[in-house]
Amino acid sequence: MDQEAQNRMTRENVAPELKWDLSRMYQAEKDWEKDLDSLESVKNQILALRGKLAGSPEDLAAVMKLRDSLSRKCDLLYVFAHLKSDEDTSNSHYQGLQGRARSVMTEIGSELAWVEPEILAISDSALATHLAHSELTHWKRAIEEILRDKPHTLSEKEEGLLSKASDTLGAAHKIFSMLNNADLRFPKIKGEDGTQTEVTHGNYIKFMESRDRSIRKSAFDAFYSTYGSHKNTLAATLDSGVRTNAFYASVRKFSSALEASLFSDNVKVEVYDGLIQAVHENLPFLHRFMELSKNRLGLKELNAYDTFAPIIDSFDLKVSFEEAREWICESVRPLGTEYHSALCEAFESRWIDAIETPGKRSGAYSSGCYDSSPYILMNYHDNLNSAFTLAHELGHSLHSWHSNRAQPHAYSRYRIFVAEVASTTNEELLLQYLLRKAEREKDLKLTAYLLNHVCHGFKNTVYRQTQFAEFEKLIHERVESGHTLTADFLCEKYYEMVCRYYGPHFKPDDLLGLEWARVPHFYFNFYVYKYATGFSAAQDFADNILSGDPKKVSAYLDFLKGGSSKDPLDLLADAGVDLRTPDPVRNALKHFGTVVQSLETALKKIDH
Repeated sequence: MDQEAQNRMTRENVAPELKWDLSRMYQAEKDWEKDLDSLESVKNQILALRGKLAGSPEDLAAVMKLRDSLSRKCDLLYVFAHLKSDEDTSNSHYQGLQGRARSVMTEIGSELAWVEPEILAISDSALATHLAHSELTHWKRAIEEILRDKPHTLSEKEEGLLSKASDTLGAAHKIFSMLNNADLRFPKIKGEDGTQTEVTHGNYIKFMESRDRSIRKSAFDAFYSTYGSHKNTLAATLDSGVRTNAFYASVRKFSSALEASLFSDNVKVEVYDGLIQAVHENLPFLHRFMELSKNRLGLKELNAYDTFAPIIDSFDLKVSFEEAREWICESVRPLGTEYHSALCEAFESRWIDAIETPGKRSGAYSSGCYDSSPYILMNYHDNLNSAFTLAHELGHSLHSWHSNRAQPHAYSRYRIFVAEVASTTNEELLLQYLLRKAEREKDLKLTAYLLNHVCHGFKNTVYRQTQFAEFEKLIHERVESGHTLTADFLCEKYYEMVCRYYGPHFKPDDLLGLEWARVPHFYFNFYVYKYATGFSAAQDFADNILSGDPKKVSAYLDFLKGGSSKDPLDLLADAGVDLRTPDPVRNALKHFGTVVQSLETALKKIDH
């Protein structure tokens, strides 16, 4: 779809096959209302068992089952409301549905906050007797996870207060999201066709990929100047979000917000620090790629708005949504018939909302629950980046599909730590498929284009996300030491860090110091490092899958089916990748070094 058509597109005239089908969750809004009303009955059944959990394994099992049923209903209600709201973030009706779902869930959480404390109050001997009962076999791991939380679980009254306050304490991300997605408007700039086009979240990268440096600079200035005009508000919002993380960590007796965020995945702080150290050791590979890019573009200095510019002359790869679908479906065939069929179902059963329209949430994600399809939001543009983003989100969705089919609800939701592994493995499979295609067709420019894409993948996923992770650690430590995050501090420290990561050939405009203001993941409580670890693990998994060894393929599929039946690091180790050490990251970055060298070689051949 060309840019002009994209600019005219409204939700009403998007073809049905390019919009998700949410009727699988609720045929009509009255059905959603009915489910919302039914939560009260399930909640009351749980409340009727209060004070009885120590006396009977049957009563404890009943509470676990009822909570599971309640969770499933709440998940379905919320997923429907948030997907409808994200279709048009300015639609107040669906904002209202989402708010009502969140409010009811918060209230129920407050009224049921006694469950964990009551389980923790059961004597060791009585609980051991309970867990030996057949009624509780299914819930053994879930209860053991509750027991692991014992040092960080507060009294029943305190847990109730925290639950009541959760919606308010989580306001920072909501405020940022509304400002970023619904309220911010960027200026118009003159595009390559000479027409004035409004910069958006969806087309910004497309402008950054322009061969015309003046267009890249205009888009960059328009984008970051807009954030700059709101920098104090955004700094206060981020400060509030970081303070919330620090508050939760403190009241739950963790030494830091970082330690608290890693606890649920049973990941040590050393793993986080080890990632940063491994990346620091391998920064010269990134610096070499920056130098290559600078030289190919014929620039004295590489600016921030140059880092996405094409370095291969006369090669514009347009990728339609239909072509991306064909490529991705073919690329996953080494994973077997079931995986391939399930991925094709994503298109046939309309899991995907593909096209950018006014008010639609920016970016891309996979979202769903146990009783829904694993839906995908996209803002697809006809380029290779969008094709790889689609492969990425399909990886998430197929991970959910396998986990939901293989695990009961209690263990179906895989942990965030492993979430980026399946998505990035899909990207690597697509890449290898396209490299083989280029080799068969003896297309040297396509080969170089793809190798350049690989380099950008490492830059944006391992280096950039680790830089984000280091910055996130810095701002949390700043707040935890009693300081406030001001716009000036954030801009100064961010600018210093990005210059250190990208090296001596990178001389960014001062406006890049504002990039912290547009990063939604800074509100996700130490999430971003998992992109880097997941990307590193995916390199090994893709090699295993493409080796043709059925045992390695089976091990990977078992990982997808694992859900939360084991700790994340154990699931990965069972499948053949041990992220307890920084070795997978170091190995991946050494591979990046060889890719940069291969790209240099390919470009020299093209030149001659």
